[in-house]
Amino acid sequence: MPDRTPSPDPNASPSSREPVDDRAVIAVDGLTKRFGEVVAVDRISFRVRGGITTALLGGNGAGKTTTIAMLLGLLLPSAGRIRVLGRDLAASRYEVLPRMNFSSPYVDLPQRLTVRENLEVYARLYGVAKPARRIEALAGELDLTEFLERPSGRLSAGQKTRVMLAKALVNEPDLLLLDEPTASLDPDSADWIRTYLERYQARRQATILLASHNMAEVERLAGDVLMMKRGRIVDRGAPRALVDRYGRADLEEVFLHIARGE
Repeated sequence: MPDRTPSPDPNASPSSREPVDDRAVIAVDGLTKRFGEVVAVDRISFRVRGGITTALLGGNGAGKTTTIAMLLGLLLPSAGRIRVLGRDLAASRYEVLPRMNFSSPYVDLPQRLTVRENLEVYARLYGVAKPARRIEALAGELDLTEFLERPSGRLSAGQKTRVMLAKALVNEPDLLLLDEPTASLDPDSADWIRTYLERYQARRQATILLASHNMAEVERLAGDVLMMKRGRIVDRGAPRALVDRYGRADLEEVFLHIARGE
């Protein structure tokens, strides 16, 4: 029987058909980033609805990290527009950034500072009221208490992942951008963190943009998925809808299909 699985069209832009919605927590239009002659992100447009987790997926070099960096204001777009929490990011960056935060185990904290000192720095940067109380609460919730006084350079990979998540939650953000939030964690700890994120989201009605290579994690947490390849969004949908559309067993098979261009 011939394979009738649809193939992603690299020239298609499914998200460009979305109606304009200024109520979206993230609204991206024609976003482009060039590094010299290399186009890392190529005219992407999408919306992220409030109160859910949207996953941004793609292979290495697909443009995920560059997209997140532009959403955080760390990189200036070559073209296009970003609205976050109803505000134009270019014009209102300092009004928006206190309501968002970011976690990645691949970003280092100052290694000579203790975990507590690092969290204090970020708490004060975000203007957290009663930072000491907030840090103690996070330490208890994320099981950090035993190494709060340890220099960050002496943490294990799993401990570092939990500390970076604490850093991302220190200001109780409305918008949380997560890059591999359970990397280096054992299955039990990873499951615990996912449950914690689900409860945090439900309690705060927070919006999460998740980049992950763990497809089981995406299937559990995400209500919507954006598939990127070579700097473009080539498909999107709920995890189950994508699995059904491509006639695959799970989201990992869909990911492989798109990444390999089968």
